Amino acid sequence: MKRQLNKLLMIIALLVSGTVGFPLQAAEPHSGYDYLTQSTREMQDDEFANPGMVEVEKGKRLFNRVGNNGKSCATCHGAEGEKLNTKNIAHYPVYNEEFKEPFTLQMQINLCWEDQLDEVPFIYDCVDLVALETFVRSRARGEKVNVDVSGPIKPYYDAGKELYNTRFGQVDVSCAHCHEMNAGKHLRGQVLSQGQTNGFPEYRLGSGRITSLHRRMTECFRSFRAEPFDLGSEEFINLEIYLNARGNGLKIETPAVRY
Repeated sequence: MKRQLNKLLMIIALLVSGTVGFPLQAAEPHSGYDYLTQSTREMQDDEFANPGMVEVEKGKRLFNRVGNNGKSCATCHGAEGEKLNTKNIAHYPVYNEEFKEPFTLQMQINLCWEDQLDEVPFIYDCVDLVALETFVRSRARGEKVNVDVSGPIKPYYDAGKELYNTRFGQVDVSCAHCHEMNAGKHLRGQVLSQGQTNGFPEYRLGSGRITSLHRRMTECFRSFRAEPFDLGSEEFINLEIYLNARGNGLKIETPAVRY
C-alpha cells in the first residue's frame, strides 16, 4: 500500500498545479526510440539481440500453420509475409465498409483467420493473436504510419481524442498529462515519452514480455488507479485510432524495445 501511495505521489508531483486545459500538441511526433539510452537502441536495432524477435518467430509459425481447410496465412501472403502490403499495414486502424465499423490490425487478422482458414476466431488480444499481429506488423518495419481519419472513421477518431484528454481514476489525470504536458520529464528513473504507438506490439524490459497496445493502455489506467476498458472495447479501439493517427509520419518499429 505504501509503495502504491508513493507512486501516486510521484505522478501527482509531475502534474502542473491548477492546470485546467492542455497545451498544444508538440509540433512533430517523436518516437519512444528517441527517449531510449544508446544501449537499448542498439538492442532494438539488432535482430539477434532484440528480445521481441522471439514473438515474431512465434507469430511466423502461426502464420504458416495450416488451418482446417488446408490453407494458411502464407498461402496468400508468402511464408515470410513477403506478399503483405506494408503500406496497408501502416494505415490501420481503417474503416471497414462491410462491417460499418473501424477495424484494427488485430481484427483484420482475426477475420482472415476465421474466413480464409476456417478456424475458430481468437479472443481479442489473446497471446496467439498478439503474436500474429507482431509478425505481420514487423513486416512493415520502416514504413511510415499513415492513418487516414477523414470520412466515416472521423467520429471514432474524435471520440478517441476526447478520451485521451479525459481525466480518469483516483489520481484524476489524463493520457495528455504524461505524454504531452510532461513528455521528456522523469517519473522516478524513467523518462516520459510522447506515448507514440509506432512500436507496438513492443517488448517491455520492465515486464520481460511482448505487450500489445490495448494491454499497455490497461496498465496505464491501473497506474493512476482507474478502471480500464475491456481489451478490444469500442473505447480502446477509438483511443487506438487517435493514438496511431497522432503518430502519423513515424516509422513502424515493431517489435520496439521499451522500458
